Amino acid sequence: MANYLQENQNRFIHELIDWLRIPSVSADPKFHGDVLQAADFLKQRLEEIGVDNVELCQTAGNPIVYGEKLLDPALPTVLVYGHYDVQPADPYELWDSPPFEPVIKDEKIYARGACDDKGQVYMHVKAFEVMQQQGGVPCNVKFMIEGEEEIGSNNLAIFVKNNKEKLKADVILISDTGILANDLPSIEVGLRGLSYHEVEVTGPNRDLHSGLYGGAVANPINVLCKMIASLHDEDNHITIPGFYDNVAMLSAEERAELNRVPHSDEEFKQSIGLPATYGEAGYTTVERTGIRPTLDVNGIWGGYTGEGAKTVIASKAFAKISMRLVPNQTSDEITALFQRHFESIAPEGVTVQVRPHHGGEPVVTPTDSVAYQAAAQAMETTFGKRPVPTRGGGSIPIVAMFKSELGIDSVLFGFGLDSDAIHSPNEHYGVFNFLKGIETIPLFYQNYAALEKAK
Repeated sequence: MANYLQENQNRFIHELIDWLRIPSVSADPKFHGDVLQAADFLKQRLEEIGVDNVELCQTAGNPIVYGEKLLDPALPTVLVYGHYDVQPADPYELWDSPPFEPVIKDEKIYARGACDDKGQVYMHVKAFEVMQQQGGVPCNVKFMIEGEEEIGSNNLAIFVKNNKEKLKADVILISDTGILANDLPSIEVGLRGLSYHEVEVTGPNRDLHSGLYGGAVANPINVLCKMIASLHDEDNHITIPGFYDNVAMLSAEERAELNRVPHSDEEFKQSIGLPATYGEAGYTTVERTGIRPTLDVNGIWGGYTGEGAKTVIASKAFAKISMRLVPNQTSDEITALFQRHFESIAPEGVTVQVRPHHGGEPVVTPTDSVAYQAAAQAMETTFGKRPVPTRGGGSIPIVAMFKSELGIDSVLFGFGLDSDAIHSPNEHYGVFNFLKGIETIPLFYQNYAALEKAK
């Protein structure tokens, strides 16, 4: 297996680079043709390596790439999930090289989607090829790779509900997360949920001259800033009534165990160029990014932002606001609480509209399952260290949906790093990580088949 990987690793990398050249941005309609091209690229690669019944499953949005290799009903079935759509690359001027012209620098592949999630999806494609060339896969395998993860996966949920028999499996394998470091493997066993909104504050019926009207009318931008500032208190505690009512609290012992994960606040600060950490009082950085809910402004705009000066009071101001959720919170609950609260704090002189975008549920996956043990053993073999179970700060809303609709757990088998700049300019993915994933994934299948047989 190692020989085939070593002999073909350059080809594997260049195939990934070809896929990364396709700007499959799902959030922007002008890239729709590119999204379809990226799906077709993956379909062709799966067919070439011997995956059966590969198809583009049409949805109301972007297609889902599905394929399978069903060997024996007596064998366990692994459903591989990932996504081929990517985040917008804006602002382009902050990239050191064009986001859709991949380059390799310092043993890292720089491109939008390099880590999230094309590079990690392609590990599974090439791992399947490696297994096929070395005696075949030891489990039944199904691939389900979607094109709308970055915009909420709404059509995936419909597809899953309508295709439960087609998607029947024993475990879902997902590589859309990361490890602590290249010399310290980890497996995420918890993810936060998400509640995402766009808010609009409207004042006068048109933009006004700030000299003629300033001081006599509510300025929507000023008002919006005050409203946003009021959402946290002096301890960075979220002030929405009822927000914390259902938050699952960890015991002192559980918090101590969580904080045993190797972490340096100094290295954390240096990695992002900040002089200090910041967050909810009474919690460590590890806790703030893993087990505590958050509220952040993801974008804010209004008025004149062009060159030079234009003295206006804008008619409207806008912001995008997201909340990360933890176990026992639900996106529906938090969406309703946020909408009700934000509308209630608007002063006279403006109107407020809250438009929910998408959400997802928090999830914790078991560490005592056969699938988790198979993944942990695989990483221990290739990294030489037992992986650490961690709680991730991000959200993969479909993990909870898979559990509720298909009744099966997921293993979050990612190989990225926090420093890979996903969703940011200069996103990259280490060549080491890409190849290490291809080396490790086949061992998961071997271990999983053996452990299931021994049950």
